[in-house]
Amino acid sequence: MMHRVLKYLPIMMLLAIAAGTGVALAQDPIEIAYAGSMGALMDRGIAPAIAKSFNAELHGRAQGSRGLANLIVAGSIRPDVFIAVTPGPMRAVLKAGKADRAIAIARTEMVIAYSPKSRFAAQFSGGKAWWRILESPEIRFGRTDPNVDPQGLGTIFTVKLAETYYHQPELMAKILGPQINPRQIFQEAEVMARLQTGQLDASAAYKTQPGAMNLPFVTLPNQINLGDAAMEQQYRQGMVMLNGKPKHPSPLVFYAAAMNGAAHPLLARKFIAWLTGAGARAILTQFHYDPPGDAPPLAP
Repeated sequence: MMHRVLKYLPIMMLLAIAAGTGVALAQDPIEIAYAGSMGALMDRGIAPAIAKSFNAELHGRAQGSRGLANLIVAGSIRPDVFIAVTPGPMRAVLKAGKADRAIAIARTEMVIAYSPKSRFAAQFSGGKAWWRILESPEIRFGRTDPNVDPQGLGTIFTVKLAETYYHQPELMAKILGPQINPRQIFQEAEVMARLQTGQLDASAAYKTQPGAMNLPFVTLPNQINLGDAAMEQQYRQGMVMLNGKPKHPSPLVFYAAAMNGAAHPLLARKFIAWLTGAGARAILTQFHYDPPGDAPPLAP
């Protein structure tokens, strides 16, 4: 008996010292690879919540969902949890056997965010048609790379759908120019930063992004904003060719999955379960994420 007490005495002493001095013990890490648009949510909402609920420290990697999926499939990164927007990147991870199941946790929609410092701000806030403003050759418009980021691809889909909705067949060329336009394309986090400083006049964005940064934005009709799961078949009419391959729009649903071979599997599973609860829902709502609706889980 005395041997057992002596064996665990150092640990007991450390716990007592930490409790008595108010020094926090080291937290377990959880590695989460997540869509770059989720930065504000993760930093200010999810990270403090999991520190409190699980005594865990979020180690995050923020990047375009498709780019992250490619890295996971190649084995270049091995997160505990992957959170992607739109089904495509998550399906690639599931097909590669890197996860067994993904659940829908939220959804969003495409909007046009604009800088309050822009000389075009009064036109946006005054109700002028957003696409008329974006047709100006002088406007500084920002978007992300459609090859690696679903948001960048969503921008192209939205403008494509807008051509039909507004009966303006030349909108793609007038607003975007070439699909890969170096003058418009930036890293995801950089777009919002440039709007805040006034380096960009406007950008395509998920509704969650300008809302979290107190930036103004223009909402778009359901027929083109990719935010209504019930309109998936209509959205598919916005098909575009990218690098010689057909790409079809999908509703902007966020999916989360615990990775097979995760370094912290128990923590990963607990976190996925927590994402479906009331606490996580309240945080997601606070950061302008809508409920996922009837979006079903994904499996290989």
